Amino acid sequence: MQELADRTTSYGQRRPPTVVDRFGVWLSTRAIRRSVESFRGKRVGDLGCGYHATFMRSVLDEVDRAVLVDVAIAPDLKADDRVTAIEAPLPDAVTALDDGVLDVVLCVSVLEHLLEPLELLRECSRILAPGGVCLVNVPSWRGKRFLELSAYRLGLSPAEEIDDHKAYYDPRDLWPLLVRAGFRPSEIRCFRHKFGLNTFAVCRAGH
Repeated sequence: MQELADRTTSYGQRRPPTVVDRFGVWLSTRAIRRSVESFRGKRVGDLGCGYHATFMRSVLDEVDRAVLVDVAIAPDLKADDRVTAIEAPLPDAVTALDDGVLDVVLCVSVLEHLLEPLELLRECSRILAPGGVCLVNVPSWRGKRFLELSAYRLGLSPAEEIDDHKAYYDPRDLWPLLVRAGFRPSEIRCFRHKFGLNTFAVCRAGH
């Protein structure tokens, strides 16, 4: 499968999520909601949101503004007045956004598809408003074994998505990238979740 920069379809565009996918999304949603006290009145960006932008749909009635970024986004979302839809590959798509324009930045299950993840993380830091929060989720090295078993042996995950993975991240792998991207060590919380199959980071921007 091609790199994100060459992709023409978004996750979920051509096939519905599997049981494993839905469970993973549910766990990610729990972690996101624990990390953001309220989405009410917030400007929220979901980078690599997927065709249906499942999480953003769940908070669309709360947010002040939703920015969705992926190579393809569902027509009903693009037609919604509350949504700014950017259909372009990452990380280049984010360069069009102004500095400090978002209160919450979501980067969920995206970095593992990039050869140069630092570029996107730097953009996340740049577009985050003072006092804002960036949430990053990536599969861990333990998760690699589970994902490959699920995709290649059991057929419970889309094999083409796993074949597109460029890297896996434990906290010790992700934390230095976040620092290099511009987040201060004192504002980073990086930990394992999803039974150790993923790494999650909460990065706050100072006032």
